[in-house]
Amino acid sequence: MAYQSIENYGIIGNMHTTALVGLGGSIDWFCFPRHDSPSVFAALLDAEKGGHFKISPCVDGVTHKQLYWPETNVLVTRFLASCGVGEIIDFMPVGVPVNQQGYHWLVRQVKGVRCQMKFRVECYPAFNYARDRHKTILSSTGACFKSPSLSLGLVTDIPLKQDERGVFAEFTLEAGQTAVFVLQETDPEGGCTLPLRHQEAIQLFDDTVAYWRRWIAKCTYDGRWRETVERSALVLKLLTYEPTGAIIAAPTCSLPEMIGGTRNWDYRYTWIRDASFTLYALLRIGFTEEAAQFMLFLENRCQELDSDDPLQIMYGIDGYHNLDEEILDHLEGYKGSYPVRIGNGAYQQLQLDIYGELMDSVYLFNKYGTEISYDLWLSLRRLLNWVCDNWQRQDEGIWETRGGRKDFIYSNLMCWVALDRGLRLAQKRSFPADHQRWLKERDRIYEEIMAKGWSEERQAFVQYYGSTSLDASNLIMPLVFFMSPTDPRMLKTLDAINCSPELGGLVSDSLVYRYNPEEAPDGILGTEGTFNLCTFWLVEALTRAGKVDKKRLDSARLIFEQMLSYANHLGLYAEETGSSGEALGNFPQAFTHVSLISAAWNLNRAIEHKF
Repeated sequence: MAYQSIENYGIIGNMHTTALVGLGGSIDWFCFPRHDSPSVFAALLDAEKGGHFKISPCVDGVTHKQLYWPETNVLVTRFLASCGVGEIIDFMPVGVPVNQQGYHWLVRQVKGVRCQMKFRVECYPAFNYARDRHKTILSSTGACFKSPSLSLGLVTDIPLKQDERGVFAEFTLEAGQTAVFVLQETDPEGGCTLPLRHQEAIQLFDDTVAYWRRWIAKCTYDGRWRETVERSALVLKLLTYEPTGAIIAAPTCSLPEMIGGTRNWDYRYTWIRDASFTLYALLRIGFTEEAAQFMLFLENRCQELDSDDPLQIMYGIDGYHNLDEEILDHLEGYKGSYPVRIGNGAYQQLQLDIYGELMDSVYLFNKYGTEISYDLWLSLRRLLNWVCDNWQRQDEGIWETRGGRKDFIYSNLMCWVALDRGLRLAQKRSFPADHQRWLKERDRIYEEIMAKGWSEERQAFVQYYGSTSLDASNLIMPLVFFMSPTDPRMLKTLDAINCSPELGGLVSDSLVYRYNPEEAPDGILGTEGTFNLCTFWLVEALTRAGKVDKKRLDSARLIFEQMLSYANHLGLYAEETGSSGEALGNFPQAFTHVSLISAAWNLNRAIEHKF
């Protein structure tokens, strides 16, 4: 079995877990029952050992298409051939109570659309990242797969056959005929699963479509890129862990930032950094309930700290702290991109920027959502005093470098944001605060950045004190109101970044690199693609500068439109884009879709002269 390109996948889910479905009809990534659970299907990380659940036509010359059922996360994969047309409708029922029919189910409906088509189904689970063996038991209603830690049942009325990996079958559908396959958890001590009536499957589909349409109807964005923004919102909802409101960075682990490279990380966790950007995006387009749930997750992380403890940069989806990194030696990695990592050792890093992102998220939620409590304020006040004591420390920075701590500009910038938003919030809510101390330290940070972060040689803000290397994270300066978007220093930084790498910049055909690892080694071997969220940051920085310079606004719009062309066929983005336009890194990535929403909202507003 060959590897599919990362961009050839769609995603389905139920706000507990997700699955990636390829254009060929194969589910090659599925963790159960949670986003961070061990994988059941992981052909994405090892085509031979990882396991898959594939349904595909047994004919040559097939054209593959994918689309989402309008305004939903129900995925349709179509197969077009001279002999006929068939399709698979993949979804996970949502809004289903515990222990009710459909709860934590994965449903695959195969349909004959035109003439006749023969299909082959293979369900080859590989439990616990392909580390656990399983026993397969056939029955009249499907099959059971029993492993030491998890038992799953495949329900279908298609007669199945068994081999050493799982089950398979071949079947033919005429136009109008349907075959249904349901994967669900079973009692390890019990028998196989109960049969599913055709009408029950139809009802689950109808209920799921209705749920998604009710949800997306709350979106208030009505600008030029409505369909694109709505798809990004639907992706963010899928990446939510419903019991806690946490939003994971991506549903996958160890998809490489360069094919054959070693920059392969586990993103199935919740980063504090993403908080303000995510809350801003959700609030801007009307999803206040999701913003409130995420805010509660953040509040719980703040209130569980002891007096002098700093925040972790990331947490597990239910708030757990230990994210120890482990290498899975038995898996070869996507297209041979070894090592395959689960867990994320960066959770132990010091990254001072997270306090700014946290305080910005709290400030925005208090302004546009619900006013925060006094108890939360007490926790935030303690953290702000910690920032006053520690902002001058060196850290690993936003990009989680592993080459030693430095005085990163972005880290200090976000410490300024933390104190600035703390002062604003205290004043607005009349909360007791150490006003004079916070004000003094906030101003010290500002003057230090202006004195040490600006390079006369590069005529730009640089990556860290003493450096001459550019960093795309400095595009955030006008977005967080640290600096006017038309300040001469900001415009010069924008122009320096917005040059090709050959001319010392970070932009290649509108796509933005985070930084130049050759100029600024990060302690990690290999190279990477352009960073998608940085491209959307460039759009926003140009948009704001375009308030007084129409050429910059025109440039922002063109870059935005060009960036939309790098989405996959379903409007989904990975973390990075390669030199040939291919998707790289974990997929789909929440931060990219968050920054897309923000850029679309602000760009549309600027075009309509509603600054």
